[in-house]
Amino acid sequence: MSKEESKVSEEIVDLEEPKKMTREDWRKKKELEEQRKLGNAPAEVDEEGKDINPHIPQYISSVPWYIDPSKRPTLRHQRPQEENQKQFAPIGDWYKRGVQEVISTKFRKGACENCGAMTHKKKDCLERPRKVGAKYSGSGMAPDEHQQIQLSMDYDGKRDRWNGYNPDEHMRIVEEYAKVDLAKRTLKAQKLQEELASGKLMDQANSRKHLDDDAAQDHSSEDEDDDKYVDDFDMPGQNFDSKRRITVRNLRIREDIAKYLRNLDPNSAYYDPKTRAMRENPYSNTGKNPEEVGYAGDNFVRYSGDTISMAQTQLFAWEAYEKGSEVHLQADPTKLELLHQSYKVKKDDFKEKQKESILEKYGGQEHLDAPPRELLLAQTEEYVEYSRHGAVLKGQEKAVACSKYEEDVLINNHTCIWGSYWKDGHWGYKCCHSMVKQSYCTGEAGKKVVVGVRCVSIVCYYVSKHLFCLIICFMHQEKMKDKKKKKKSKKHRDSDSSDEEDEAKKKEKLKKALSAEEQRLKQVAEMMQFDERKRPYNSLKEVREPTEEEMEAFRMKRCRPDDPMASFLGQ
Repeated sequence: MSKEESKVSEEIVDLEEPKKMTREDWRKKKELEEQRKLGNAPAEVDEEGKDINPHIPQYISSVPWYIDPSKRPTLRHQRPQEENQKQFAPIGDWYKRGVQEVISTKFRKGACENCGAMTHKKKDCLERPRKVGAKYSGSGMAPDEHQQIQLSMDYDGKRDRWNGYNPDEHMRIVEEYAKVDLAKRTLKAQKLQEELASGKLMDQANSRKHLDDDAAQDHSSEDEDDDKYVDDFDMPGQNFDSKRRITVRNLRIREDIAKYLRNLDPNSAYYDPKTRAMRENPYSNTGKNPEEVGYAGDNFVRYSGDTISMAQTQLFAWEAYEKGSEVHLQADPTKLELLHQSYKVKKDDFKEKQKESILEKYGGQEHLDAPPRELLLAQTEEYVEYSRHGAVLKGQEKAVACSKYEEDVLINNHTCIWGSYWKDGHWGYKCCHSMVKQSYCTGEAGKKVVVGVRCVSIVCYYVSKHLFCLIICFMHQEKMKDKKKKKKSKKHRDSDSSDEEDEAKKKEKLKKALSAEEQRLKQVAEMMQFDERKRPYNSLKEVREPTEEEMEAFRMKRCRPDDPMASFLGQ
């Protein structure tokens, strides 16, 4: 056997499925897992030296035999696989800008035979076919095209506002401004030296001896620097003397709080660190009034003060410009303001004249002269607070308007008026439930008597109803018996003995039907004790029309739970 065949056989042996564990090994493995879960045994360690949590389920921690033949404990199969992860461009990569063209002076091997560029071949060349190509002429070489890289960016990379930003560009601008500033200082120093040498500066100092501050001299001179106002301006938080070139920093004012420190709740107003803007109110979730806090967001300034009136003026300027008026908010603010005021006055006069003309033509002035809405709806500013049940907690309850008739007149010791109680279509007194007008009040005792009388009347009603039903049933049975007797008498007038025998047979059948009905009721009671899933089927029983005796037995044994006399009759 060759070496290659032996290697292949070893690989096949390694990839075989693991053998089953013995019962003793399985028991030891389970005991070790329990000890690890209790913390009495050290946890398993993977190939990176990290501990494996013993509480991880087996279907997650177990490694498939075809992935890791070494059978070492690991969780690598549960982590993202590097070979399957999409690779994104690093943060520093970006498209090149301002690439300088490099033009070759001689033909290079592998370049385009037509133009001489190295980035394409002759068949892909987009230039006009030359009569003598660059390969043979050796002149007129075209520059190489710069091929931009293909960037593959993730979700955050596509939305990064600083993508493609080069800090060197900012440093270049800073250096340019530093050079300009240095040139200005040098020019100013040379000019000062020339004035000192010529004696002009001394003459100006002698003519202005009464001025103690040198700053007045700088402001009055015609040759002062263009940045004099910038030099004299003090930045917030510092005191800068432009004449002595001394900077004295002051402590930060404690009321001057940074925007992002006003509310540390992450769900509060958003702070943009690039523009240093916080448009929403940071105290909106705290319930504070925007007028009480020192800062209510950048948008609050847009809708406060004269901002709205200025916006209306700007809108008026645009509308006036569209209609032919040459006005501008910044160029002619006074003219625009006067024009806007006159427009408002004319507009109000036009509306008033239009209203008067409509009233003269159609009328209706009396409806406009109606009293205020508060008086019409009887609304007042009196404060009344009610509970959840409707009781008055604060203030005075609204008085009920009285009619022209006598109200709340109580007679015969009654505490309620007649008509305060209604029952079964009759009016009465609520205090004693009496249905008799102008009767004497009996109070709670009268209520109990009325309830007792009502119960007795209900019982009597049901008893009379039950007796009436029994009488009707008895009369019906007697009538049926008479009909049967008449039929039998017509058929068997001479057979009296046969009638006695028939009656005896009917009684016997009725007894059997009663016993069968009792047995059926017992079976039904026993079956109701079983569970619904264990009850037997009734589909195999005989289905036929019940006889007259069976129907009579059913009627006699039927239970009527809605009958109030069922307990008295033993049903």
